[in-house]
Amino acid sequence: MLSSREFVRQSLELNLFFMRIAKEHAIFLQAGLVPKDHVWASQADMLKDEFSQLLIETIKLSQGIISPEVANSGELVTDLTFPAERETEFLSGIEIDSNITRMEEALIKCPQTQPSAGLERRVSQLNRRAIAATKEIICFKTALLDNVLACEMFTTNYPLLIDHILREAKLYLRILIMLQNRQEVNLAKELAYQENFWNRIMAEHAKFIRGLLDPTEVTLFDTANDFGKKFDALTAEAKLLMENLNLLPKTTEDALKNTIEIRDFKRQGTEGILDCTIRIIALPLLGDHVLREANHYIRLLKSFKC
Repeated sequence: MLSSREFVRQSLELNLFFMRIAKEHAIFLQAGLVPKDHVWASQADMLKDEFSQLLIETIKLSQGIISPEVANSGELVTDLTFPAERETEFLSGIEIDSNITRMEEALIKCPQTQPSAGLERRVSQLNRRAIAATKEIICFKTALLDNVLACEMFTTNYPLLIDHILREAKLYLRILIMLQNRQEVNLAKELAYQENFWNRIMAEHAKFIRGLLDPTEVTLFDTANDFGKKFDALTAEAKLLMENLNLLPKTTEDALKNTIEIRDFKRQGTEGILDCTIRIIALPLLGDHVLREANHYIRLLKSFKC
């Protein structure tokens, strides 16, 4: 059973990462809808606001609590997050509260302190609300995907992208429930599960980038395509881990090497979108979003090696 301190720290770190991811998912879904589906766009906007408010509360509870590894990983915010939000708001017309990003930047610099009295109870309450909100966005994404696949709605988002972010929400919910139950996990099996999950996510990121690039961006297209193939192979390797955990050290090393490489590619791409030097039909925040997910996976992989 998790100790009180570990429950608080792990819950806050998980929420800081995934609440931002969830609110940005809502932004991307909203931006991809057409005027006919304004009701769906309003629902997405409400989900964005709901996760924004939860994230603000999480930041306030997290001061001095999160580990230096998470604080310095680049998975919560990067130096590109604020400009990416500002440019995305300008391009899409969707309101984005960038004060949250400034709060997170300040949070990262906070020295570590002892948890205050009553923090475990407040974090447990926060988790319950996060579970409810995540179930809500899962239902929204599922309904949206069903309508798109039935040709009843149009969106500029790939159906695979909607399925992709639906899987991420389900992962968040899975871990939230485990934490809320103070559940101990089989570490080796959990590592194998996470590697299988995130290798597939990285593969799909590469394919999304490939598909969003202008046809004239031949070199970037080929690079993204190569990353897609590499991570498809890593995903296949990771699936074998559940049957043979002795493969874990090598697959983890391979995944780490390739994730660092795709992280650097994503950063260069995000900078290119912000500088308007890359021809692509992607919002700048999407670039920073997938960059942070790579940083998150890199931190996980490094922890797996310890």
